[in-house]
Amino acid sequence: MSDRRQLLIVEDDEAFARTLKRSFERRGYDVRVAHSPDALDGLLTGWRPGYAVVDLKLGSASGLVCVQTLRALDPAMRIVVLTGFASIATAVEAIKLGASYYLAKPSNTDDIEAAFERSEGNADAPLDARPTSIKTVEWEHIHQTLVETDFNISETARRLGMHRRTLARKLEKRQIR
Repeated sequence: MSDRRQLLIVEDDEAFARTLKRSFERRGYDVRVAHSPDALDGLLTGWRPGYAVVDLKLGSASGLVCVQTLRALDPAMRIVVLTGFASIATAVEAIKLGASYYLAKPSNTDDIEAAFERSEGNADAPLDARPTSIKTVEWEHIHQTLVETDFNISETARRLGMHRRTLARKLEKRQIR
């Protein structure tokens, strides 16, 4: 086993994963990449990373499943969840399942590495004085329901009382990554 820091990247966007991998390798990490939750099991056979970067949305799968798997494997692992649209619902779920930190994309290597180092919350974090808009409240409710249904569009639409096509159009306008 090398003395280099071991990092796992779980990201379905191959170009972004490749960029992150190169950047972390330049910083002295031993990096391996999985593009789906299914590919994760094969990588973890005989290899235990101390750090992980997990995309929240992996194609049709949820990265939260990966967070849960990684946390069960090693409770001390530093896990950072990345997402294209940060919502309160998924941030809470990611942290409950064992993520160390939650970052909105675009995030760079500096942001991720700083998140690995954070072990406690910041009581001095500024409070957002901007009132929440109705659109934001609606989006967070939709996203929370998506998480509850494991990103099943039909079931989410049923629970929200809207037509599946209407929900699909709303999701196309605000991509989840």
